[in-house]
Amino acid sequence: MPTYRDEIVVLRTHKLGEADRIVTMLSRNHGKIRAVAKGVRRTASKFGARLEPFMVADVQLYAGRSLDIVQQADTLGAYGAEISGDYARYTAATAMVETADKLTGDDGGGIQQYLLLVGALRSLARGDHPPSLTLDSYLLRALSIAGWAPTFGDCAVTGAPGPHSAFVVQLGGMVADEVAPPGSPRVSDETRGLLAALLTGDWAAAEASAPAARAQATGIVAAYTQFHLERGLRSLPHVDRSEPVSRAATA
Repeated sequence: MPTYRDEIVVLRTHKLGEADRIVTMLSRNHGKIRAVAKGVRRTASKFGARLEPFMVADVQLYAGRSLDIVQQADTLGAYGAEISGDYARYTAATAMVETADKLTGDDGGGIQQYLLLVGALRSLARGDHPPSLTLDSYLLRALSIAGWAPTFGDCAVTGAPGPHSAFVVQLGGMVADEVAPPGSPRVSDETRGLLAALLTGDWAAAEASAPAARAQATGIVAAYTQFHLERGLRSLPHVDRSEPVSRAATA
């Protein structure tokens, strides 16, 4: 069976035997990959640290029958230490990789998801923006790539021009009053603007938002994400939603 190379980001790992580890990776060109990294739990391992969660690497793999085998790994993005050393970044990154794991398969069609995840982890590691905002932006964009882009302007059902105040997860976003089910949650103008900014990457507008808008946006993003994934994200309740000051804001 052939060997192949690809760029990957590590999503999760599991122990295997006394010294090996099963590594689940999202690759640039081959979708999601599960591979055995032999001997990486030994102190003398040459690439054990390169295959920890949140790390980005160029790997060479041997295509196995059920699991591939990692033969070589060279670091492309050493984000693990910066992320793991900060609880807010770590919990946000954990929710990101869990989402990527659920949204992608092994069909090789995940290049956009790969690039989005790598960019989000890089931003987290550098502290470009508050981790909570980075996570919510990532979730909205990842769902959009998967075909579930929410609507924050015109009505998601009728196409009636916005702005509208009712957000209905099951209907795909903001909806007009005449089609909104009774008891539909109402979204403030500032929250709606924040959600649109997170989806488009307008960080100036996102970071200028008030805490109340961020709190409401977070609830909406969490509900929308878990509805489309059809099961809860185990890591999401543990995300630290405190708002440290970003490096960009202090520069």
